[in-house]
Amino acid sequence: MSAKKKVVYRGYTLEELQSLSMDDIINLLPSRQRRSLLRGLSESQRKLIERLRKAKKIALKEGEVPVVRTHCRDLIILPEFVGLKIAIHNGKEFIETEIRPEMIGHYLGEYAPTNKIIKHSAPGVGATKSSLYVPLK
Repeated sequence: MSAKKKVVYRGYTLEELQSLSMDDIINLLPSRQRRSLLRGLSESQRKLIERLRKAKKIALKEGEVPVVRTHCRDLIILPEFVGLKIAIHNGKEFIETEIRPEMIGHYLGEYAPTNKIIKHSAPGVGATKSSLYVPLK
């Protein structure tokens, strides 16, 4: 069996990141994320962070991680969210995602794609008469 891979973000381990202050974490992030956090959090982002902190307390107390559902796709993943389960809305449904250390610094919306890949093939059963024609070239 292989040992669990130690995740390092910009030279800091997960334990070190979780012990840093919010200002120090913000200074480690890329410029777009840093600017977004320095401008302040929106009301929906603030509420989501509070719900995530409550979920973390419940997880520590009961051992079971509750799933937090959200429409807020523009929140940046912080080290304190690692280990939580978030269901992110993609416009149609909620995509359940577990936050891993590799996700730190990314937006929640990156993990719930809003469009599916469509592959067209030959018409199947139930195709209309006009769609039965498939060009050979």
